[in-house]
Amino acid sequence: MTGELNWAGNVQYGASHVIYPRSLEELQDAVATSELIRPLGSRHSFSTVADSEGILVSLANLPKTVEVDATAQTARVAAGMTYGEVAIELHRQGWALHNLASLGHIAVGGACATATHGSGDRNKCLSAAVRAMSVVDSQGEMADVEANVDGDRFAATQAGLGGVGFVVTASLAVEPTYDVAQRVYLNLPFATFAANYEEILSSAYSVSLFTDYRATRFTQVWRKQRVLLGEPLAWPAVFFGAEGVDDSVHPVPGMSPDATTRQGGAVGPWHERLPHFRLDHTPSSGEEIQSEYLVAREHAAAVLEALAAIAPAIAPVLLVSEVRSIAADDVWLSPAFGRDTVAFHFTWRRDPPAVLEALAEIERQIRPYDARPHWGKVHRFSPEQLFQAYPRLAAYQDERRRLDPSGVFSNAFLDSLARGQ
Repeated sequence: MTGELNWAGNVQYGASHVIYPRSLEELQDAVATSELIRPLGSRHSFSTVADSEGILVSLANLPKTVEVDATAQTARVAAGMTYGEVAIELHRQGWALHNLASLGHIAVGGACATATHGSGDRNKCLSAAVRAMSVVDSQGEMADVEANVDGDRFAATQAGLGGVGFVVTASLAVEPTYDVAQRVYLNLPFATFAANYEEILSSAYSVSLFTDYRATRFTQVWRKQRVLLGEPLAWPAVFFGAEGVDDSVHPVPGMSPDATTRQGGAVGPWHERLPHFRLDHTPSSGEEIQSEYLVAREHAAAVLEALAAIAPAIAPVLLVSEVRSIAADDVWLSPAFGRDTVAFHFTWRRDPPAVLEALAEIERQIRPYDARPHWGKVHRFSPEQLFQAYPRLAAYQDERRRLDPSGVFSNAFLDSLARGQ
């Protein structure tokens, strides 16, 4: 074992070593000569999805490329780059992505592999922007995999959990660059959200609501709005009873807002507003664990009520919880596959036994609502429950076995799924 840890320090990787190839040929040779090998992104997964008993490979040292095809409106980007690096270069060239996650520090390859998302009623997960990929297969050979051409192979690779090959580059849908402004509102009652959640979640391009479950209210509502040319934004002083603030705040009460993106309605480029945290600040690592459960949007109020009912089991272990919405997509392993979705995210204190106890209570409460856990977060779902939650998981497993019959890209996480099939 390397002794190396993930971003938060709650997972120690079982790999013999981690390598950082500087060329495609070096990566291909490593794959062709290894019995067990897996890609390692920015280490921001809190589950063991990225682990390996063989070799882990970071693509961070491969050449950083962002090549825009203006006609096709796609950008071919190196999968080892972070979204922050890609966003800065895209903006410099006059282009943008449809959305970003709350952190820009995550790698494109890892974020897409786990169907990571941002927020917005009409915004799909990050993987949904993938139009094509260059992949190193289990023999160390290069293959181009394209949407509308490669059928099941594309679908299995688009959010492939690292199990079907090394995605070296991804072609992402882009659009002309745009500006965004955000404003935060304080103290929105749960009852108000329950009665008006469709209007609240659709009230801006991206909406996030934060709570600590110590009272029946959201402590903060972050509303991010695209700025249309010639149409000034009008920010109400009060939003469904929540008071707007002009100063910047951190989602976790008591923490300095210095690391957060600028608020108060100040207009800025998309990549400096859509994430919650600034690209030029390194997020503090450690001292937390994350979980996330995603349900069909029509269950938003019922799930919030169910969680509020067990607040005493949640609040003592919780740093902050965030509620976001995501548009339906057709990405096989996306938690938003086939349904408009609301995500309930939990950032926990790094106390694994206490977190697992809280998760047991949460999963009992939300069982009637067909929740799907995020692949890169901590949960207690059994393999059987995962197959029930993800309708295309069996198809993914079949394609994974076809593309990697020797199990070069396997790990304990993926192997455990076989028990549920």
